[in-house]
Formats: sequence, C-alpha cells, structure tokens
Amino acid sequence: MNAHALAHAAYANPNMAQKSARSAEYDVISRITSRLRNAIRDSSTDYPALVAALDENRRLWVELASDVAGPDNALPLALRASILGLAQFTLRHTEAILAGHQHGDVLVDINLAILRGLSGKEDMS
Repeated sequence: MNAHALAHAAYANPNMAQKSARSAEYDVISRITSRLRNAIRDSSTDYPALVAALDENRRLWVELASDVAGPDNALPLALRASILGLAQFTLRHTEAILAGHQHGDVLVDINLAILRGLSGKEDMS
C-alpha cells in the first residue's frame, strides 16, 4: 500500500498508528476480507452489503495495483507482476459477481492467500 492508504488505515483505527506497514496492511486486508466473506454468506438477504463489500475489496485491489506499479516499489518484479495479475482478475471477477455470473468465494481465497504471504503462515482458512 502507498503512504496515503496506510495513513488512512492508521488514522481510521488509533491502535494501528504504532504498527509496521506490513502489520497495518495485514489488518486492512483482514478487515476487508472478513466483511467480504460475511457479505457473500448473506448475499441472498442483503445484496447492498455485498455490493459495498465488493466495492471495498475492489478499491483495495486498485490501491495494491497502483502501489506495486509505482517506480519506488521495492518488491521483486515477479511478485509485483503477480499482484498486478491478481488485481486484474479481482476487478474482472467482481464485475462478473455483480452481473450474477460468478460467486465471490474466489475473491476471499485470493485475499486469504495475500494474508498468508504477509503473515508467513501456510494456512489461514
């Protein structure tokens, strides 16, 4: 995430101000993933919550893509390319979910994989 997104995340929750960038990133993605998972589960009775959660997840992935595409990003090129590919997939899949052609579980799975990478853990399901 870029400095603006991390600052917003940090000030949105006072406890996050003292966390590392990686920890703050983890918390933001975890919170968005939890909302998305709940919204998918309840989508038949609360479609507006699904739309809101999908939009929040979409904004996360646009921010991640923007960050890894920047010239100052220090991640290895292959990892940056993978994150950009996941961002593109996420945006396309979100549109398919909203059109009623796909289910959202794969978006949760992608976010969980990112969380595993940030935490260094193998399995977070």
